[in-house]
This record gives sequence, C-alpha cells and structure tokens, in this order.
Amino acid sequence: MAEQKIFAGPRIRRIRNAKGLTQTAMAEGLGISPSYLNLIERNQRPLTVQLILKLASVYKVEPEELQGEAGASLSALREVFSDPLLTGELPGEQELVEVAEAAPNAASALIKLYRAYREQAERLTDLSQLLAREGRATTVSGTRLPIDEIREIFERRPNHFPSIEEEAEAFSALLAPGDDLAGALKGWLKREHGIVVRVLPVATMPNWRRRYDRHSQRLFISERLSPFDQLREIAMEACLMRMQVAIAAEIQALKLSSDEARRLGRFELARYAAHALMMPYQTFLTAALRARYDVDVLRSRFNVSFEQAANRLTTLGRQNAAGIPFFMLETDNAGNRFRRAGAQGFPQTRFGGGCPKLPVHAAFGQPGQILVEVVEMPDGAEFLCIARTLEGPQGAFNERPRRTALLLGCDISFRDEIVYGAALPAGPPGTTPVGPACRVCERAGCLARAEPPVTRPLGLDEMVTGLSAFDFQ
Repeated sequence: MAEQKIFAGPRIRRIRNAKGLTQTAMAEGLGISPSYLNLIERNQRPLTVQLILKLASVYKVEPEELQGEAGASLSALREVFSDPLLTGELPGEQELVEVAEAAPNAASALIKLYRAYREQAERLTDLSQLLAREGRATTVSGTRLPIDEIREIFERRPNHFPSIEEEAEAFSALLAPGDDLAGALKGWLKREHGIVVRVLPVATMPNWRRRYDRHSQRLFISERLSPFDQLREIAMEACLMRMQVAIAAEIQALKLSSDEARRLGRFELARYAAHALMMPYQTFLTAALRARYDVDVLRSRFNVSFEQAANRLTTLGRQNAAGIPFFMLETDNAGNRFRRAGAQGFPQTRFGGGCPKLPVHAAFGQPGQILVEVVEMPDGAEFLCIARTLEGPQGAFNERPRRTALLLGCDISFRDEIVYGAALPAGPPGTTPVGPACRVCERAGCLARAEPPVTRPLGLDEMVTGLSAFDFQ
C-alpha cells in the first residue's frame, strides 16, 4: 500500500519545543537520525504513516494535530491582507501559506491584532460621527478604498451639478426627442459617432450591463435590464461622449486621490447626466410641483423607473428654482447600504440611516408597496419617509433576483406639500422613535438594538434582564 506523505515540519518543531526536547533526543525516541529529523522540520522530507504512528505512541501526539491546522489561519490572513492599507504588499498567496504553516502562533497573533485594529477603527468612526453631530469637527479617518472615497464625497455634497444640468438641457433641446428618447439617442449615436446599439441576450452578455466595442462601433446592452434601465445605459454612453468636457471639469473639482476613484466618479457623474437628460430639470420640477412629488405619477409621465424618479427628486437644488430637499438611501435586506444622497447632502449627522427600525427595512416584507412613516430622532427632529422595494436586473429561472429597498425622506415641515403627507393621520403624526445607528444611539429599552452604544458602559446585572441584549447604564 502506498504511504501517505505529509509535510508538517513547523508542527513537529512546535511539538518538540513544547516537550523541551532536542532534535537528538526526539530522533532517538522515533528511531531516526537527528539529521533526518532536521530535514523533516525544514519540510524537506515528509512524514510517513509509520512516523505518524510512532509520534502517537511515543509522544502521545494525535494525528489530527499534524494536518489541516493552517486552514482557518490562512482564511483569516487573507482577510487581513485584503485591507486597503496592505493591498499590494504580497505578490501572491504562497507567502500567506508559508506564514500560516511555519509560524502559526505568529499568524494567530497577527489576526488578533488586525481584528482589534478594525474594532478600534469602527469605534473611532462612530465617535467621530457623534462629535460631528455636536458640532465638533474631527480629523479621524481610516484607510479607504476608492469606492469608499467616492461614496463619502458624493454623500456629503449637495446632489446637484449645475454645469451638467445645463449641458443636459442643451442636449435635450438638440435631440428634440418627443416621446421617444431611446430612438433619438440611437439616431444621434449612429449619426454623430457611427455607433449602433444592440440588445443582446443573457447568454451572450452574462456579466455586463453595457459594453462598448470600439472596433465594431457597437454599443451592447443586456436584455437583463428593464426598458428604463436600458434607456439609462444608452443615455450614459451618449452623455460620456457629448458632455466629456463638463464631466471632466467636475471630476477635477472633486479632487479625487487616485485614477480608480476618478473612474468611479466619472461613472457616477455619467449616471447623474443620464437622469438629467431623461428628466430635464425645469420640466421635471414643474411636473413634481403639480403632482405634489408623487413618485408614481412622475415615473409614468417621464417613462422612467421608480428608482430613477426618486433619485431625480434629490437633485432639485438649482439656485432660485429648487424643490423640496429630499434625501435618499438604498439598502439590501442584509442591511448593506449602496447609495446615499441628498439635495443638500445626505443628512448623516441628523438622520444617520443605520437604524433597523427605519421603514426601508420593513419594505422587504411588503414588496412593491409604498410605506409612509414619520420617524423621530433622539433630539426630537422628525422626518417624513417613504420606502419601497426595487427590482434589479432580471435573471434566468434558476437565478435569485436582486432586490433592494429605497428610502426617500425630507423634513416633516414639508408634509403639507407632499402627496404622501395625506397618508398620515390628522393632527400631530404618530412617530416611530429611531436613532442614527445602534452604536451611537442611547435609547433605552429598544427592542431592535443590535449593538451596544460606544458612549455608555454596559450595565449587566445577573438579577435584572432588560428588553435589549445590550443593557447599559
């Protein structure tokens, strides 16, 4: 029978050191030469089945101790070296394998240190947000990926770009699309750039929404997308060509730190430009005022999706012609937040957006329904919020569809100007008490609390059990 060979030199060395043995003493016990044991410990010779049995009988070593030990450490080390601070430090995974195998204790210590670092970074972020709400600016910042930088910049600034709005209105006037913007854009792309638009099946474009082939001068759009999203993809490509100078100027003004961040910023601005082209500013604002900001009316009038119309409401910040300062938040059912924006910036310090009691999370239990709710922050500020689920690109029969939920909100003082205010009871509206996020919220007895606040010590008492798993003093 062929022998099973196992290379486990570092583990043998660790066992020998734990028992206080020299290589000569251990080799004598195993019936091998010290030089051969030295080769085993340096992974230049394998452990055979006979040696494993000898280790088990002489030194009471369980065979399980000699194999599979580095698996968990290797997975955790991958997490450590995927951090933006360490990106590019290792050319490949072989060094991680060597660390996990040759120095498991050191690897374990490194993993513990990294997790402590992440925990402290999260706490510092929470505390900096808390201080910011109190008007005390901080300079605490962590290492960010380019997508984090883009999200932070776009969330903090007003979601309005005047130069792109002007370019979009001029482009719309040039196209004169009537009721067929898609046809007008296809005609313009063909006439001005020789580009033909084609919608391709899922099998041909399994991983892309849109792809431009410069060689054949064809723009491919996936049939996974709804007609509204197909139109947006075509509009984005056209805007990147028509508004190249304006978009480049806005990218320059954002002062992004890397080429990757600039690429992502260009995508976001192209998306903004597409919405501005599909829903020209003054026409959309006039329709919004007449419809009292009814998103369903607006989506039908402009032949766009609920998400596109709601997103456009957060961009109505033109000087002397502004709409209600809406803000929006998009999340999935696991609580991952994809998009936050507002006409005056997303109100992170006042609203937060991380509370599990917000209606955006309840929307997943009632797909397609619009939920209207007034939420109250710990400082007494109230916001009118609507929430609804969104359906993502369509998959095949055996694919789970992507579903997210969108929250659109504004200050309660605008309730009489919005159609959704009529859904509230007469008189002072009933409110749902919420907080910015569990880690910076001090509401006591909250049934939805998922984490303890970083600002208060835990008040664990064996004689008393509170409503929350994280009671605090």
